[in-house]
Amino acid sequence: MQGLIMDYQLNVPAILRRGEQLFGEKEVVTRLPDRSWHRTTYAEFGARARRLGAALRKELGLTDGDRVGTFCWNHYQHLETYIGAPVSGLVTHTLNLRLHPDDLAYIASHAGDRVLIADKVLWPLVEAFRERAGFEHVVAVGAGETPDGALDYEDLLASVSETDVEEREIDERAAAAMCYTSGTTGRPKGVVYSHRAIAVHTLAAAMAGVLDISEKDVVLPVVPMFHANAWGFPFTCTLTGAVQVFPGPHLDPQSLLEAFAQEGVTVTAGVPTIWTGILQALDADPGGWDLSRLRAMVVGGSAAPQSMIEGFERRHGIKVVHAWGMTETCPLGSVSELTSRERALPEAEQYAYRAKQGIPAPYVEIRARGAEGLVPWDGETMGELEVRGVWIASSYHDAPETADRWTDDGWFRTGDIVTIEPNGFIEIQDRAKDLVKSGGEWISTVALENALMGHPAVLEAAVIAVPDEKWSERPLAVVVLREGATATGEELREHLAPRFAKWWLPDRVEFVDEIPKTAVGKFRKTALRERFADAAVESR
Repeated sequence: MQGLIMDYQLNVPAILRRGEQLFGEKEVVTRLPDRSWHRTTYAEFGARARRLGAALRKELGLTDGDRVGTFCWNHYQHLETYIGAPVSGLVTHTLNLRLHPDDLAYIASHAGDRVLIADKVLWPLVEAFRERAGFEHVVAVGAGETPDGALDYEDLLASVSETDVEEREIDERAAAAMCYTSGTTGRPKGVVYSHRAIAVHTLAAAMAGVLDISEKDVVLPVVPMFHANAWGFPFTCTLTGAVQVFPGPHLDPQSLLEAFAQEGVTVTAGVPTIWTGILQALDADPGGWDLSRLRAMVVGGSAAPQSMIEGFERRHGIKVVHAWGMTETCPLGSVSELTSRERALPEAEQYAYRAKQGIPAPYVEIRARGAEGLVPWDGETMGELEVRGVWIASSYHDAPETADRWTDDGWFRTGDIVTIEPNGFIEIQDRAKDLVKSGGEWISTVALENALMGHPAVLEAAVIAVPDEKWSERPLAVVVLREGATATGEELREHLAPRFAKWWLPDRVEFVDEIPKTAVGKFRKTALRERFADAAVESR
């Protein structure tokens, strides 16, 4: 017997329709490159997004499934492209503006991008790869003169009228967006999101106990739109009618704090390195900004130290929500919102849970596999996290050589080594490639890093494996001290000693001015391994 329910398509057009019809007066706010503010409404944004889609098809000749590359900061025109391309049957492909031109040329070519929409303020970067990428058209966004060989974004919108806009009913399994992995282990790999995946991900993200976004919120995503689908915020906010605030290129702590205070931001999101700078600014001037409306700072991209979570809450009354995900998971995988079980625990244990990666989001299932098979959910046994679900990638775009990332029964191998608590809380111990394998035992670099960053003198810490004749590998800590602070390697080892077995402690500590980072703000451990693998053994 079949259910007697309408065959309603779960797609991006349905998301936009709801935003326009129910929340047309709500705002989309952008800080422009000259630091002025631009304001528009959902009704205006929706109309412009539809006209953009029509112009891409009518004026530039794009057809269903064609890819539209974007190379932009977070702003209202980027949002129009984000939504307007898939609403018209095209595919939005965000390009990471922090990548090397060689990688950008490869990614755009591999994805088959026909059009590039790029910020004028980024044009020197565009020129470094545009010819090699083979775009048929390049569209320039923003104030100022339009570069040679490019179309102006506003002129393109003006080339069509409302009568050119076609309301299209798009199959929910059609492609809506693409995003490439950061390529830390080989060439970047493309993930293709369906309309259905985005629609269900959007519903789940809006739920209480997940990201809990509703019409009353004012959301400022610091996470770039090119980083793992902006963690779904553009779609979630549009569906729920939350005000969207975009920082443009102004991502320094002072500018972000000004925006939080001025716009009454209630929810923001970014990687730990962003929040490290914010916490320093607040500690230096705790009364400098009115953040009374800010109810949640979502942190993801890499593990957030418990000391950071506690610092924001204890010293500034700001709740930090720890989340985990990947490009391959659209990206939301789990959120560390405490359930009634964890809230009944003593405060210290609650903070320990808050620093874990949390329980899986609805429609995401988890398990972990060790050398002997699936591991128990006992909070102790480590294994590689495997996931499946409504919005989890089933393969990479045009990359048959990567089929081994999926198990025979269809689960995705994440590459994250985890333990899983009996209550379902995930705690990432490390990336498989970053674990220190010392004397046949695993040492979690993430656990050591988070503990080191709990020392009052330490601003940032990264732990890497270095070769060792006796033990195969040993941990080395690379540390950035806070301005004006001092510490020795032995002091930091003593700080770690009460929490870890002696054989876990780093054999040496290297102090540096800066830890290199990837294009999405994670520690670039490959560079650290190259730099320190052959250094003389010493502890300072």
